[in-house]
Amino acid sequence: MQFQVPAVLALAALAAAAPHPAANNAIDANELPAIMARQSATSDELKNGACKEVTFIFARGSTESGNMGSIVGPQTCTALKTILGSDKVACQGVGSPYAATLADNFLPKNTSPTAIGAASTLFNLAHTKCPDTKVVTGGYSQGTAVVDNSIQEIDAAVVAQIKGVVLFGFTRNLQDGGRIPGYPTDQTKVFCATGDLVCSGTLTITPAHLTYGADASAAAQFLASKV
Repeated sequence: MQFQVPAVLALAALAAAAPHPAANNAIDANELPAIMARQSATSDELKNGACKEVTFIFARGSTESGNMGSIVGPQTCTALKTILGSDKVACQGVGSPYAATLADNFLPKNTSPTAIGAASTLFNLAHTKCPDTKVVTGGYSQGTAVVDNSIQEIDAAVVAQIKGVVLFGFTRNLQDGGRIPGYPTDQTKVFCATGDLVCSGTLTITPAHLTYGADASAAAQFLASKV
């Protein structure tokens, strides 16, 4: 895989006064932490709260802060609660020891074993703490690789509790054929924006990779249909 970030650009959605950059222009890696840190969110409702009918576990993208990030995780949580009722949904981000560092994208599984383990711990927690909850999950950017690999590694009984998966800017889209190996395709929805080159087998970050907030409602509707 390649990782190309030759041009410094600002995302119009995060800087409304700026003109929209071309979707296929790459973004300077040094700009990503500042972009991703804006409007970040943390949610630990599985860890710290009571069991709900539905548990949404989300893995953020590289350099995003909080455990839900800012691009699409919080928006999908909010949309899911709007559809199903806030009293019926617990949102949980994949946090420490998942550090969401850029370097981990270069690893063979496009994330680290530690990150995969962090997600697996949460899936296992949902299974043991809340055996009757229906788990739905999602990931953005590197978080898609975290969720993808974790689902392949956890026990079958834990996987069976996962009713739906949404993947935004799927970094293993090409390698895994647009799906999570071994997991039902009808329970999986992949969002790949036009011009988002990570869906084509590279790690080139373009402005299109930062637009997935617009898909939060559709993703939540898909997940809601699976529970």
